[in-house]
Amino acid sequence: MMELPEQKTKIVCTLGPASCSAEVIEELLRRGMNVARLNFAHGTFDSHRQIIRDIRAAAARLNRPCMILGDLPGAKIRIGKLQHEPLLLEKGQHIMLTTDPAPDSATDIPVIYDKFTDSISAGSIIYLNDGFIQLRVQDVSDAAARCTVLIGGELLSHKGLNLPGARLYVDAVTETDLAFVDFALHEGLDALSVSFAEKAADILKVREFAAARGRYVYVVAKIERAEALENIDGILAAADAVMIARGDLGVQIPLEDVPAAQKKLIHKANLMGRPVITATQVLVSMTANIRPTRAEVSDVANAILDGTDAVMLSEETAIGRYPVETVAMLAKIAAATERERKAIKSLADLAGYFRAGGGRENIAVEDVLALNILDTVGALNIRYVLSPTQSGHAPRRISRFKPDCWIIALCGTEKERNFLALSYGVSPVLMEHEAGPGQEAAIQFISDAGLCRNDAKVVLTEMTSSEQPDAIDSLKVITLRCAD
Repeated sequence: MMELPEQKTKIVCTLGPASCSAEVIEELLRRGMNVARLNFAHGTFDSHRQIIRDIRAAAARLNRPCMILGDLPGAKIRIGKLQHEPLLLEKGQHIMLTTDPAPDSATDIPVIYDKFTDSISAGSIIYLNDGFIQLRVQDVSDAAARCTVLIGGELLSHKGLNLPGARLYVDAVTETDLAFVDFALHEGLDALSVSFAEKAADILKVREFAAARGRYVYVVAKIERAEALENIDGILAAADAVMIARGDLGVQIPLEDVPAAQKKLIHKANLMGRPVITATQVLVSMTANIRPTRAEVSDVANAILDGTDAVMLSEETAIGRYPVETVAMLAKIAAATERERKAIKSLADLAGYFRAGGGRENIAVEDVLALNILDTVGALNIRYVLSPTQSGHAPRRISRFKPDCWIIALCGTEKERNFLALSYGVSPVLMEHEAGPGQEAAIQFISDAGLCRNDAKVVLTEMTSSEQPDAIDSLKVITLRCAD
């Protein structure tokens, strides 16, 4: 009899020292693992071959499918083997990075990239370990760079090194990658992920290599470079699936841009019918702890609500103390989120709720006006809504629809102004007036504030009813005529 799990979101587990035994692999499958990821940046052909056999044996015993994903190392620059680890780097410390694989000093850091010194210059910023450690280059010689530690921390061997904006003298798919592709084809792996893909040609290179050997393999494009975002349409057309690798992506682009990029990527992948994996630090605190943080739980839930097909665990299952418990926790979060998906989606679409949902039953005049403001702002590309208010009620009713403009709330009291500072898109200002500021005062304010652009349009909300103070019941679209 077929048993279906509670969650529909798929779980990708990276296998490593903490999870490569046959017993743990079987338990991971029982708890919800759907995809086993082999990180070819670590281990040997023989060790991977044994894990592949153990995965297949466990899946057969449990009569459960398990995709095996081989992750190609790609052009990721890594540091080499440290003489002593962890190596503690402290802010202000001077250190040497060298292309010598076995430097004399225990504090020198070997870099596995022959063209390292060609890609940097004095002033360059170097990121180690997904950006948690940051260095500034002071000077460069033929084979080494002297650096100052800007942000320190503990560093382990083989961690990644990023050079955002630098010219890299490497191909996305290297000869080493092709050797792993050959191994994967021989072992019959289900899919391969291309690291640091920048364009469709990087995906096609792996496909063509497999085709030349009479084989077909599914290819997952890992999105972790700024160039990949620029070429995402072509990459999606060439790949079978995508992985949002937020670790390196968060170094390649500003960290604050990653959440929006994630949502856009998931949406694009959904539109094209490409499965999408959200990866990196999903439940990373469970590497050392039995419970995740609340923020991590929210991160997983939001990725699921965005439309991700799968969520990936990396160090949590590869080297963590609680690989099985982490998978079980991820499955619980997914199941709980999926149960609420429909309700949460309708809650997020507030305008739809009032226009076509349950909100129509008791819709107020102010709600209709707020919806009209939303449409007017969008149609006329309006930058400002001027909302005179005595209680803050009117600006908040508009704010909850998250219009793509600023709501300038003209307030009568300091208390009201300060509380409106809490509302999305509201810029409250104090304009003391017994009956609330009128149209002339509102227009004068926007002119005095330097927000006025000649012939620009603004929306002005008005309260014509004296029975319900602060209840907006009309709006005006005003074309500004600003004095020189």
